[in-house]
Amino acid sequence: MFLPRLTILFLAFATMMSAEPPGCKIRITSKGLDMLKYETQKFVEEELENITVPDLKGKEGGLQYTIQDVKIQELNLTYADLRFQPDVGLLFDIQNSSISLTFQRHILYWFLHDVGAINASADGVNIHVALYMTRDDSGRLKISNMSCDAAVAKMRAKFSGTLGKVYEFLASFLTTGMRFILNQQICPTLNHAGLVLINSLLDTVPVRQTVDKYVGIDYALLSDPVVTSSSLDMDFRGMFYVLENPNDTIVNYAAYPVVREYDRMVYLALSEYFFDSGMYAYYKAGVFSMQIANERMPKDLEMLLRTTYFGTIMMLNPALMEAPISLELEVSTAPRCVIKTSGATVAVTAVVTVMMLPAGQTPVQLSSMTMEAKLNAKVSMKGTPTSMYLYTFQFILYFYGHMGLTLQPSVSDRTKKGVQIPLPEGMDFIEEVVEYHNGFIIIGANLHFTKGLREVIESNRQYMPSNSTLAP
Repeated sequence: MFLPRLTILFLAFATMMSAEPPGCKIRITSKGLDMLKYETQKFVEEELENITVPDLKGKEGGLQYTIQDVKIQELNLTYADLRFQPDVGLLFDIQNSSISLTFQRHILYWFLHDVGAINASADGVNIHVALYMTRDDSGRLKISNMSCDAAVAKMRAKFSGTLGKVYEFLASFLTTGMRFILNQQICPTLNHAGLVLINSLLDTVPVRQTVDKYVGIDYALLSDPVVTSSSLDMDFRGMFYVLENPNDTIVNYAAYPVVREYDRMVYLALSEYFFDSGMYAYYKAGVFSMQIANERMPKDLEMLLRTTYFGTIMMLNPALMEAPISLELEVSTAPRCVIKTSGATVAVTAVVTVMMLPAGQTPVQLSSMTMEAKLNAKVSMKGTPTSMYLYTFQFILYFYGHMGLTLQPSVSDRTKKGVQIPLPEGMDFIEEVVEYHNGFIIIGANLHFTKGLREVIESNRQYMPSNSTLAP
Protein backbone atom coordinates (compact mmCIF):
# COMPACT_ATOMS: atom_id res chain seq x y z
CA MET A 1 0.00 0.00 0.00
CA PHE A 2 2.81 2.39 0.81
CA LEU A 3 4.49 2.13 -2.61
CA PRO A 4 1.36 2.94 -4.68
CA ARG A 5 0.62 5.96 -2.48
CA LEU A 6 4.20 7.18 -2.85
CA THR A 7 3.96 6.74 -6.63
CA ILE A 8 0.73 8.75 -6.79
CA LEU A 9 2.25 11.56 -4.72
CA PHE A 10 5.36 11.60 -6.92
CA LEU A 11 3.29 11.76 -10.12
CA ALA A 12 1.17 14.58 -8.73
CA PHE A 13 4.27 16.52 -7.70
CA ALA A 14 5.92 15.94 -11.11
CA THR A 15 2.79 17.12 -12.90
CA MET A 16 2.67 20.25 -10.80
CA MET A 17 6.34 21.00 -11.40
CA SER A 18 6.09 20.40 -15.15
CA ALA A 19 3.10 22.73 -15.59
CA GLU A 20 3.98 25.84 -17.56
CA PRO A 21 3.95 28.90 -15.27
CA PRO A 22 2.01 31.89 -16.58
CA GLY A 23 3.79 34.99 -17.82
CA CYS A 24 0.58 36.94 -17.25
CA LYS A 25 -2.14 36.40 -14.67
CA ILE A 26 -5.44 38.26 -14.27
CA ARG A 27 -7.77 38.23 -11.28
CA ILE A 28 -11.26 39.70 -11.47
CA THR A 29 -12.73 40.24 -8.02
CA SER A 30 -16.28 40.54 -6.73
CA LYS A 31 -15.91 44.32 -6.90
CA GLY A 32 -15.17 44.03 -10.59
CA LEU A 33 -18.19 41.79 -11.01
CA ASP A 34 -20.36 44.39 -9.27
CA MET A 35 -19.23 46.87 -11.92
CA LEU A 36 -20.36 44.43 -14.59
CA LYS A 37 -23.71 43.73 -12.94
CA TYR A 38 -25.46 46.83 -14.32
CA GLU A 39 -24.29 46.14 -17.87
CA THR A 40 -25.37 42.51 -17.55
CA GLN A 41 -28.82 43.42 -16.23
CA LYS A 42 -29.32 45.95 -19.01
CA PHE A 43 -28.23 43.39 -21.59
CA VAL A 44 -30.63 40.73 -20.23
CA GLU A 45 -33.50 43.21 -20.25
CA GLU A 46 -32.83 44.02 -23.91
CA GLU A 47 -32.71 40.32 -24.81
CA LEU A 48 -35.97 39.54 -23.02
CA GLU A 49 -37.69 42.52 -24.62
CA ASN A 50 -36.90 40.96 -28.00
CA ILE A 51 -38.47 37.60 -27.22
CA THR A 52 -40.43 36.30 -30.19
CA VAL A 53 -43.63 34.62 -29.00
CA PRO A 54 -45.46 32.40 -31.49
CA ASP A 55 -49.20 32.71 -32.03
CA LEU A 56 -51.28 30.85 -29.49
CA LYS A 57 -54.44 29.04 -30.57
CA GLY A 58 -56.81 27.00 -28.48
CA LYS A 59 -60.32 25.65 -28.04
CA GLU A 60 -62.19 25.05 -24.84
CA GLY A 61 -65.80 24.01 -25.15
CA GLY A 62 -67.56 26.68 -27.13
CA LEU A 63 -64.55 29.01 -26.92
CA GLN A 64 -62.04 29.34 -29.74
CA TYR A 65 -59.23 31.87 -29.36
CA THR A 66 -56.12 33.10 -31.13
CA ILE A 67 -53.41 35.21 -29.48
CA GLN A 68 -50.94 37.03 -31.73
CA ASP A 69 -48.68 40.10 -32.01
CA VAL A 70 -47.28 39.61 -28.51
CA LYS A 71 -45.10 42.56 -27.51
CA ILE A 72 -43.21 43.00 -24.26
CA GLN A 73 -43.68 46.56 -23.09
CA GLU A 74 -41.72 46.75 -19.87
CA LEU A 75 -39.53 44.65 -17.63
CA ASN A 76 -39.25 45.36 -13.95
CA LEU A 77 -36.29 43.41 -12.61
CA THR A 78 -36.75 44.19 -8.94
CA TYR A 79 -33.88 41.91 -7.91
CA ALA A 80 -30.95 40.91 -10.12
CA ASP A 81 -27.65 39.53 -8.91
CA LEU A 82 -24.42 38.51 -10.65
CA ARG A 83 -21.88 36.52 -8.65
CA PHE A 84 -19.14 33.92 -8.93
CA GLN A 85 -20.08 30.27 -8.72
CA PRO A 86 -17.08 28.23 -7.45
CA ASP A 87 -15.75 25.67 -9.94
CA VAL A 88 -18.36 26.77 -12.51
CA GLY A 89 -18.10 30.40 -13.56
CA LEU A 90 -20.84 32.99 -13.19
CA LEU A 91 -24.33 32.89 -11.74
CA PHE A 92 -27.04 35.38 -12.75
CA ASP A 93 -30.22 35.46 -10.66
CA ILE A 94 -33.48 37.32 -11.23
CA GLN A 95 -36.12 37.02 -8.51
CA ASN A 96 -39.68 38.23 -7.95
CA SER A 97 -39.70 40.42 -11.07
CA SER A 98 -42.46 41.24 -13.53
CA ILE A 99 -43.04 41.60 -17.27
CA SER A 100 -45.74 43.79 -18.84
CA LEU A 101 -46.91 42.80 -22.30
CA THR A 102 -49.70 43.34 -24.83
CA PHE A 103 -51.18 41.08 -27.48
CA GLN A 104 -54.10 40.91 -29.83
CA ARG A 105 -57.00 38.50 -29.31
CA HIS A 106 -59.40 36.89 -31.77
CA ILE A 107 -62.20 35.15 -29.86
CA LEU A 108 -65.16 33.14 -31.10
CA TYR A 109 -67.55 32.17 -28.34
CA TRP A 110 -70.45 30.22 -29.74
CA PHE A 111 -71.94 32.78 -32.13
CA LEU A 112 -70.13 35.81 -30.74
CA HIS A 113 -66.93 37.08 -32.40
CA ASP A 114 -64.64 39.64 -30.80
CA VAL A 115 -61.22 41.15 -31.43
CA GLY A 116 -59.17 43.55 -29.32
CA ALA A 117 -56.07 44.18 -27.29
CA ILE A 118 -55.12 42.51 -24.05
CA ASN A 119 -52.85 44.09 -21.46
CA ALA A 120 -51.19 41.40 -19.41
CA SER A 121 -48.54 41.12 -16.76
CA ALA A 122 -46.38 38.22 -15.73
CA ASP A 123 -45.61 38.34 -12.03
CA GLY A 124 -43.23 36.36 -9.86
CA VAL A 125 -40.69 35.95 -12.66
CA ASN A 126 -37.68 33.98 -11.42
CA ILE A 127 -34.68 33.20 -13.64
CA HIS A 128 -31.58 31.28 -12.62
CA VAL A 129 -28.70 31.13 -15.13
CA ALA A 130 -25.29 29.46 -14.61
CA LEU A 131 -22.50 30.13 -17.12
CA TYR A 132 -19.74 27.51 -17.29
CA MET A 133 -16.40 29.23 -18.05
CA THR A 134 -13.65 27.14 -19.64
CA ARG A 135 -10.63 27.29 -21.93
CA ASP A 136 -11.33 26.26 -25.53
CA ASP A 137 -8.91 24.46 -27.85
CA SER A 138 -7.44 27.74 -29.11
CA GLY A 139 -6.64 28.95 -25.58
CA ARG A 140 -9.51 31.44 -25.42
CA LEU A 141 -11.88 31.97 -22.49
CA LYS A 142 -15.33 30.72 -23.47
CA ILE A 143 -18.78 30.00 -22.09
CA SER A 144 -18.81 26.28 -22.83
CA ASN A 145 -22.26 25.54 -21.44
CA MET A 146 -25.19 27.09 -19.65
CA SER A 147 -27.96 25.94 -17.36
CA CYS A 148 -31.15 27.95 -17.14
CA ASP A 149 -34.30 27.68 -15.07
CA ALA A 150 -37.12 30.17 -15.60
CA ALA A 151 -40.60 30.30 -14.10
CA VAL A 152 -43.52 32.72 -14.21
CA ALA A 153 -45.58 32.34 -11.04
CA LYS A 154 -48.77 33.94 -12.31
CA MET A 155 -50.25 35.80 -15.22
CA ARG A 156 -52.94 38.48 -15.15
CA ALA A 157 -54.83 39.87 -18.16
CA LYS A 158 -57.13 42.84 -18.64
CA PHE A 159 -59.44 42.93 -21.65
CA SER A 160 -60.51 45.93 -23.72
CA GLY A 161 -63.05 46.15 -26.49
CA THR A 162 -66.79 45.78 -26.88
CA LEU A 163 -67.11 42.44 -25.17
CA GLY A 164 -64.18 42.83 -22.84
CA LYS A 165 -66.19 42.45 -19.63
CA VAL A 166 -68.05 39.47 -20.95
CA TYR A 167 -64.86 37.46 -21.45
CA GLU A 168 -63.12 38.31 -18.17
CA PHE A 169 -64.14 34.89 -16.86
CA LEU A 170 -62.30 33.28 -19.79
CA ALA A 171 -59.03 34.99 -18.96
CA SER A 172 -57.67 31.92 -17.20
CA PHE A 173 -57.53 29.98 -20.47
CA LEU A 174 -55.49 32.71 -22.14
CA THR A 175 -53.15 33.51 -19.27
CA THR A 176 -52.37 29.84 -18.66
CA GLY A 177 -51.32 29.40 -22.27
CA MET A 178 -49.33 32.63 -22.33
CA ARG A 179 -47.54 31.74 -19.08
CA PHE A 180 -46.58 28.39 -20.60
CA ILE A 181 -45.17 30.10 -23.71
CA LEU A 182 -43.14 32.63 -21.70
CA ASN A 183 -41.66 29.83 -19.61
CA GLN A 184 -40.63 28.08 -22.82
CA GLN A 185 -39.11 31.17 -24.47
CA ILE A 186 -37.04 32.79 -21.71
CA CYS A 187 -34.28 30.17 -21.41
CA PRO A 188 -33.67 29.66 -25.17
CA THR A 189 -33.33 33.44 -25.50
CA LEU A 190 -30.82 33.67 -22.66
CA ASN A 191 -28.92 30.60 -23.89
CA HIS A 192 -28.44 32.28 -27.27
CA ALA A 193 -27.36 35.47 -25.51
CA GLY A 194 -24.66 33.62 -23.57
CA LEU A 195 -23.38 30.99 -25.98
CA VAL A 196 -23.44 33.25 -29.05
CA LEU A 197 -23.48 36.92 -28.07
CA ILE A 198 -21.35 36.88 -24.91
CA ASN A 199 -18.90 34.50 -26.57
CA SER A 200 -18.57 37.00 -29.42
CA LEU A 201 -17.57 39.55 -26.76
CA LEU A 202 -14.93 37.14 -25.45
CA ASP A 203 -13.66 36.84 -29.03
CA THR A 204 -12.36 40.42 -28.66
CA VAL A 205 -9.80 39.16 -26.12
CA PRO A 206 -6.53 38.67 -28.03
CA VAL A 207 -5.01 35.17 -28.12
CA ARG A 208 -2.15 35.66 -30.60
CA GLN A 209 -1.80 39.32 -31.48
CA THR A 210 0.63 41.24 -33.68
CA VAL A 211 2.29 43.99 -31.65
CA ASP A 212 4.23 45.64 -34.50
CA LYS A 213 6.07 44.56 -37.65
CA TYR A 214 8.65 42.68 -35.57
CA VAL A 215 6.93 40.76 -32.78
CA GLY A 216 3.63 39.32 -31.64
CA ILE A 217 2.32 38.18 -28.26
CA ASP A 218 0.69 34.93 -27.17
CA TYR A 219 -2.09 35.33 -24.60
CA ALA A 220 -3.41 31.76 -24.73
CA LEU A 221 -5.00 30.51 -21.52
CA LEU A 222 -2.92 27.73 -20.02
CA SER A 223 -5.84 26.12 -18.17
CA ASP A 224 -9.47 26.61 -17.25
CA PRO A 225 -10.10 29.65 -15.07
CA VAL A 226 -10.09 29.09 -11.32
CA VAL A 227 -13.35 30.36 -9.83
CA THR A 228 -13.95 30.91 -6.13
CA SER A 229 -16.75 32.72 -4.35
CA SER A 230 -14.77 35.97 -4.46
CA SER A 231 -12.69 35.91 -7.66
CA LEU A 232 -11.98 34.50 -11.11
CA ASP A 233 -8.28 33.82 -11.84
CA MET A 234 -6.91 33.31 -15.36
CA ASP A 235 -3.38 32.15 -16.23
CA PHE A 236 -2.13 33.31 -19.65
CA ARG A 237 1.05 32.30 -21.44
CA GLY A 238 2.12 35.96 -21.75
CA MET A 239 4.92 35.29 -24.24
CA PHE A 240 6.30 37.50 -27.01
CA TYR A 241 7.59 35.90 -30.19
CA VAL A 242 9.32 36.94 -33.41
CA LEU A 243 6.85 37.17 -36.29
CA GLU A 244 9.33 35.67 -38.75
CA ASN A 245 10.10 32.71 -36.47
CA PRO A 246 7.33 32.16 -33.88
CA ASN A 247 9.00 29.01 -32.54
CA ASP A 248 12.18 30.83 -31.54
CA THR A 249 11.33 31.54 -27.90
CA ILE A 250 12.88 31.12 -24.48
CA VAL A 251 11.81 28.66 -21.79
CA ASN A 252 9.83 30.05 -18.89
CA TYR A 253 11.79 29.52 -15.65
CA ALA A 254 10.33 32.57 -13.92
CA ALA A 255 8.51 32.57 -10.61
CA TYR A 256 4.79 31.80 -10.57
CA PRO A 257 2.88 35.08 -10.04
CA VAL A 258 0.76 34.90 -6.89
CA VAL A 259 -2.08 37.37 -6.33
CA ARG A 260 -3.44 37.58 -2.79
CA GLU A 261 -5.33 40.87 -2.95
CA TYR A 262 -9.08 41.42 -3.43
CA ASP A 263 -9.51 45.13 -2.67
CA ARG A 264 -9.59 46.36 -6.28
CA MET A 265 -11.72 45.29 -9.22
CA VAL A 266 -8.93 43.67 -11.22
CA TYR A 267 -5.33 42.60 -10.72
CA LEU A 268 -2.76 42.04 -13.46
CA ALA A 269 0.40 40.09 -12.57
CA LEU A 270 3.39 39.99 -14.96
CA SER A 271 6.38 37.75 -14.35
CA GLU A 272 9.99 38.33 -15.38
CA TYR A 273 9.35 35.94 -18.26
CA PHE A 274 6.81 38.33 -19.78
CA PHE A 275 9.47 41.02 -20.13
CA ASP A 276 12.35 38.65 -20.92
CA SER A 277 10.43 37.07 -23.80
CA GLY A 278 9.66 40.53 -25.15
CA MET A 279 13.29 41.65 -25.07
CA TYR A 280 14.42 38.32 -26.52
CA ALA A 281 11.93 38.64 -29.40
CA TYR A 282 13.07 42.18 -30.23
CA TYR A 283 16.71 41.10 -29.94
CA LYS A 284 16.20 38.20 -32.35
CA ALA A 285 14.31 40.52 -34.71
CA GLY A 286 17.42 42.71 -34.91
CA VAL A 287 15.79 45.75 -33.38
CA PHE A 288 18.43 46.33 -30.72
CA SER A 289 21.00 47.82 -33.05
CA MET A 290 21.40 51.18 -34.70
CA GLN A 291 23.91 53.34 -36.54
CA ILE A 292 24.12 57.09 -36.03
CA ALA A 293 25.87 58.90 -38.86
CA ASN A 294 25.56 61.78 -41.30
CA GLU A 295 22.22 63.63 -40.88
CA ARG A 296 21.22 61.43 -37.93
CA MET A 297 24.32 62.47 -36.00
CA PRO A 298 23.59 65.29 -33.52
CA LYS A 299 26.15 68.10 -33.69
CA ASP A 300 27.03 67.92 -30.00
CA LEU A 301 27.62 64.17 -30.21
CA GLU A 302 29.76 64.57 -33.34
CA MET A 303 31.86 67.24 -31.61
CA LEU A 304 32.33 65.04 -28.55
CA LEU A 305 33.41 62.02 -30.64
CA ARG A 306 35.84 64.00 -32.80
CA THR A 307 37.38 65.55 -29.70
CA THR A 308 37.64 62.23 -27.89
CA TYR A 309 39.27 60.41 -30.83
CA PHE A 310 41.33 63.32 -32.24
CA GLY A 311 44.64 61.69 -31.29
CA THR A 312 43.63 58.28 -32.69
CA ILE A 313 42.57 59.83 -36.02
CA MET A 314 45.82 61.75 -36.34
CA MET A 315 47.84 58.62 -35.65
CA LEU A 316 45.90 56.51 -38.19
CA ASN A 317 45.55 59.02 -41.01
CA PRO A 318 45.18 62.80 -40.66
CA ALA A 319 43.21 62.84 -43.94
CA LEU A 320 40.35 61.15 -42.12
CA MET A 321 39.63 64.33 -40.12
CA GLU A 322 37.12 65.57 -42.71
CA ALA A 323 35.36 62.21 -43.14
CA PRO A 324 31.97 61.59 -41.47
CA ILE A 325 32.10 59.86 -38.12
CA SER A 326 29.62 57.18 -37.05
CA LEU A 327 28.53 55.55 -33.83
CA GLU A 328 27.13 52.00 -33.88
CA LEU A 329 25.35 50.37 -30.96
CA GLU A 330 24.39 46.70 -30.94
CA VAL A 331 23.15 44.59 -28.06
CA SER A 332 25.25 41.43 -27.95
CA THR A 333 22.85 39.27 -25.92
CA ALA A 334 19.16 39.54 -25.13
CA PRO A 335 18.56 41.88 -22.16
CA ARG A 336 17.24 40.26 -18.97
CA CYS A 337 14.79 41.62 -16.44
CA VAL A 338 15.08 41.21 -12.68
CA ILE A 339 12.11 42.11 -10.49
CA LYS A 340 12.49 42.47 -6.73
CA THR A 341 10.47 44.13 -4.01
CA SER A 342 12.72 47.18 -4.40
CA GLY A 343 11.88 47.59 -8.11
CA ALA A 344 12.69 46.26 -11.57
CA THR A 345 15.95 46.45 -13.49
CA VAL A 346 17.06 45.41 -16.96
CA ALA A 347 20.61 44.12 -17.55
CA VAL A 348 21.98 45.12 -20.95
CA THR A 349 25.26 44.29 -22.65
CA ALA A 350 25.97 46.32 -25.78
CA VAL A 351 28.90 46.77 -28.15
CA VAL A 352 29.66 50.40 -29.03
CA THR A 353 31.76 50.97 -32.14
CA VAL A 354 33.10 54.33 -33.41
CA MET A 355 34.19 54.52 -37.05
CA MET A 356 35.23 57.03 -39.71
CA LEU A 357 33.41 56.79 -43.04
CA PRO A 358 35.71 58.10 -45.78
CA ALA A 359 33.90 58.46 -49.11
CA GLY A 360 34.49 55.52 -51.46
CA GLN A 361 36.70 53.69 -48.96
CA THR A 362 36.35 50.99 -46.35
CA PRO A 363 35.18 52.32 -42.96
CA VAL A 364 38.02 52.81 -40.45
CA GLN A 365 37.33 51.61 -36.91
CA LEU A 366 38.50 53.94 -34.17
CA SER A 367 37.34 51.92 -31.17
CA SER A 368 35.05 49.13 -30.05
CA MET A 369 34.03 48.61 -26.47
CA THR A 370 31.54 46.53 -24.55
CA MET A 371 29.19 48.41 -22.27
CA GLU A 372 27.27 46.72 -19.47
CA ALA A 373 24.50 48.51 -17.67
CA LYS A 374 21.64 47.89 -15.28
CA LEU A 375 18.71 50.16 -16.01
CA ASN A 376 15.65 50.91 -13.95
CA ALA A 377 12.47 49.72 -15.68
CA LYS A 378 8.97 51.15 -15.40
CA VAL A 379 5.60 49.69 -16.30
CA SER A 380 2.54 51.91 -16.59
CA MET A 381 -1.02 51.69 -17.89
CA LYS A 382 -2.13 54.45 -20.23
CA GLY A 383 -4.69 55.10 -22.91
CA THR A 384 -7.32 52.89 -24.43
CA PRO A 385 -8.08 50.10 -24.85
CA THR A 386 -6.20 48.98 -21.74
CA SER A 387 -2.84 49.22 -23.42
CA MET A 388 0.25 48.48 -21.40
CA TYR A 389 3.25 50.68 -21.99
CA LEU A 390 6.62 49.07 -21.42
CA TYR A 391 9.55 51.43 -20.96
CA THR A 392 12.16 48.74 -20.51
CA PHE A 393 14.11 49.02 -23.77
CA GLN A 394 16.00 52.19 -22.87
CA PHE A 395 19.64 51.17 -23.05
CA ILE A 396 20.30 53.63 -25.89
CA LEU A 397 18.77 56.43 -23.89
CA TYR A 398 21.04 55.44 -21.01
CA PHE A 399 24.09 55.67 -23.25
CA TYR A 400 23.22 59.15 -24.40
CA GLY A 401 22.39 60.26 -20.89
CA HIS A 402 25.73 58.90 -19.71
CA MET A 403 27.42 61.12 -22.30
CA GLY A 404 25.38 64.16 -21.32
CA LEU A 405 23.34 64.15 -24.54
CA THR A 406 19.64 63.97 -25.33
CA LEU A 407 18.25 61.75 -28.07
CA GLN A 408 14.94 59.92 -28.21
CA PRO A 409 15.66 56.21 -28.76
CA SER A 410 13.93 54.49 -31.64
CA VAL A 411 13.28 51.35 -29.61
CA SER A 412 11.50 53.30 -26.92
CA ASP A 413 9.36 54.89 -29.65
CA ARG A 414 8.18 51.46 -30.72
CA THR A 415 7.05 50.51 -27.23
CA LYS A 416 4.94 53.65 -26.81
CA LYS A 417 2.10 52.16 -28.83
CA GLY A 418 1.54 49.71 -26.01
CA VAL A 419 0.43 46.11 -25.78
CA GLN A 420 -3.22 45.27 -25.25
CA ILE A 421 -3.83 43.13 -22.20
CA PRO A 422 -6.19 40.12 -22.37
CA LEU A 423 -9.47 41.77 -21.38
CA PRO A 424 -12.55 42.32 -23.56
CA GLU A 425 -12.89 45.47 -25.61
CA GLY A 426 -14.51 48.45 -23.89
CA MET A 427 -12.76 48.05 -20.52
CA ASP A 428 -10.10 50.44 -19.23
CA PHE A 429 -7.91 50.44 -16.14
CA ILE A 430 -8.17 53.44 -13.81
CA GLU A 431 -6.60 54.28 -10.44
CA GLU A 432 -3.71 51.86 -10.99
CA VAL A 433 -1.28 50.86 -8.26
CA VAL A 434 1.93 48.95 -9.12
CA GLU A 435 3.49 46.60 -6.57
CA TYR A 436 6.84 44.83 -6.96
CA HIS A 437 7.40 41.29 -5.72
CA ASN A 438 10.26 38.85 -6.11
CA GLY A 439 9.99 37.66 -9.70
CA PHE A 440 6.82 39.50 -10.74
CA ILE A 441 4.86 42.72 -10.54
CA ILE A 442 1.18 43.22 -9.73
CA ILE A 443 -0.92 46.07 -11.07
CA GLY A 444 -4.13 46.58 -9.11
CA ALA A 445 -6.77 48.77 -10.72
CA ASN A 446 -10.43 49.57 -10.99
CA LEU A 447 -12.41 49.24 -14.21
CA HIS A 448 -14.10 51.83 -16.36
CA PHE A 449 -16.43 50.90 -19.21
CA THR A 450 -15.91 53.04 -22.31
CA LYS A 451 -18.52 51.06 -24.27
CA GLY A 452 -21.68 49.28 -23.32
CA LEU A 453 -21.93 45.51 -23.54
CA ARG A 454 -24.42 45.70 -26.41
CA GLU A 455 -22.30 48.22 -28.33
CA VAL A 456 -19.19 46.02 -28.23
CA ILE A 457 -21.09 42.88 -29.23
CA GLU A 458 -22.89 44.52 -32.15
CA SER A 459 -19.77 46.26 -33.48
CA ASN A 460 -17.81 42.98 -33.53
CA ARG A 461 -20.60 40.82 -34.94
CA GLN A 462 -20.58 42.89 -38.13
CA TYR A 463 -17.22 41.49 -39.22
CA MET A 464 -16.69 38.47 -36.94
CA PRO A 465 -15.93 35.37 -39.06
CA SER A 466 -17.88 32.22 -38.33
CA ASN A 467 -14.71 30.48 -37.05
CA SER A 468 -13.61 33.41 -34.90
CA THR A 469 -13.05 31.15 -31.91
CA LEU A 470 -9.99 29.70 -33.58
CA ALA A 471 -6.62 31.23 -32.84
CA PRO A 472 -5.03 33.01 -35.82
